[in-house]
Amino acid sequence: MNPKIDYVFKRIFGYQGNEEITTALLSSILKKQISNLQLDCNPILEKDLLDDKVGILDIKAKIDDCINCNIEMQVVDKKNIEKRILFYWSKMYNMSIKEGDDYAKLEKSIAILITDYELEGLKEIEKYITKWNIREEEYQKIILTDVMEIYIIELPKFERYKGKTDKKLNSWVKFIENPEVVDVKENKEVSRAKKVLEEISQDEHERYLAELRQKYIMDQKAIEDAGFDKGFKAGEQHGMQQGIQQEKIAIVKNMKKQNIDIETICKVTGLTIEEIKNIKD
Repeated sequence: MNPKIDYVFKRIFGYQGNEEITTALLSSILKKQISNLQLDCNPILEKDLLDDKVGILDIKAKIDDCINCNIEMQVVDKKNIEKRILFYWSKMYNMSIKEGDDYAKLEKSIAILITDYELEGLKEIEKYITKWNIREEEYQKIILTDVMEIYIIELPKFERYKGKTDKKLNSWVKFIENPEVVDVKENKEVSRAKKVLEEISQDEHERYLAELRQKYIMDQKAIEDAGFDKGFKAGEQHGMQQGIQQEKIAIVKNMKKQNIDIETICKVTGLTIEEIKNIKD
């Protein structure tokens, strides 16, 4: 099974009993020694695999009893991922104290995003992992507070910039990219992760759940490939209703070719079933 499928990723790194594996991954990302890690393991229901509710398949962890951490694997470019990762972080930070508590009790919160695509805003950055804080515009070495950290790992940049990164993190990224080619001798925890992957790959029910999630992801990619988002924005910019309609027709034809169900096409285009049926392939 593919670790880039968020269900499989969570099954490896977000499953109670695999804390040593997750600790090793986080240590290589954060560049810090972790003494204690607790995983928040909510059960994953089948209906969750066919939905994109925010955070449904993310991993929540508590580091050394005082740092909150959220990890997300994302393979579909939603075009709003920067806002989404900030939402994750703010939600964690807000939930670290109870109503009426002193602000001094707010805990450090870390959001980690791993993407199977490059972020448009980070194209000029020549490394595959970036760390983000709140900094002063002119005095960029000065960080306002250490309670906020966001890490973004762009998998497509790995081969180009792996020479600039720690070998341990490189071995983890290799594993996520392709478990078959990773050298487990480089990192014993990666070897354990590969063993867990092999075990769940042999489990019929686990394979079924992974396939269910993969189908949903492929459907989402097909919608993205149909160009609805780009087409809609282009039509909106030109202010031409006719252009928007023509774009929708092209999208319907494309989606029909990819055998996407008519209900999904309705949701994406806003057209009725009757209108979609009248569009000839």
